[in-house]
Amino acid sequence: MCPALLPPVQKPHSTVLKDPPGPPPDLRPAPKPRRVVRWITTNPEHLAETDAAELKEIRTACPELDVAARHVRDFATMMRDHRSDLLPAWLDRVAADDLPALHSLVNGLRRDIDAVTAAFSTSWSSGQVEGHVTRVKLLKRMGFGRANLDLLRRRVLHSP
Repeated sequence: MCPALLPPVQKPHSTVLKDPPGPPPDLRPAPKPRRVVRWITTNPEHLAETDAAELKEIRTACPELDVAARHVRDFATMMRDHRSDLLPAWLDRVAADDLPALHSLVNGLRRDIDAVTAAFSTSWSSGQVEGHVTRVKLLKRMGFGRANLDLLRRRVLHSP
């Protein structure tokens, strides 16, 4: 975790009071990691002003998160714009940074670089197929223990 996001460490106080104690500073609770991830993965143009300001504050406080967010947004831009020609340079930039979680992603992408490049450069999507697979799995789970393959086949073929 980023040291800037950790709570401050309390140092032992001397017995001599130099200044009268004032009201404690207002500490805002840190946003949940899932929310920060959503802010990073959302197109900056679609972020609310308050969310964008809070994300900017967090990115300023944590340089590692700032670098990771930059890489994630660059990757999203490449995917959205179908720019597979920018992928090798992006992979090299990420590998040069000290971000082990993204290194794992880069290694996985490099193992199957031809498929990744094809996915970036084509406008085809497997979304509809994945939707049907999810529906079939749901039907299968609903009939677990009391349905056989014939009933599953009928439900898959005749359901909307």
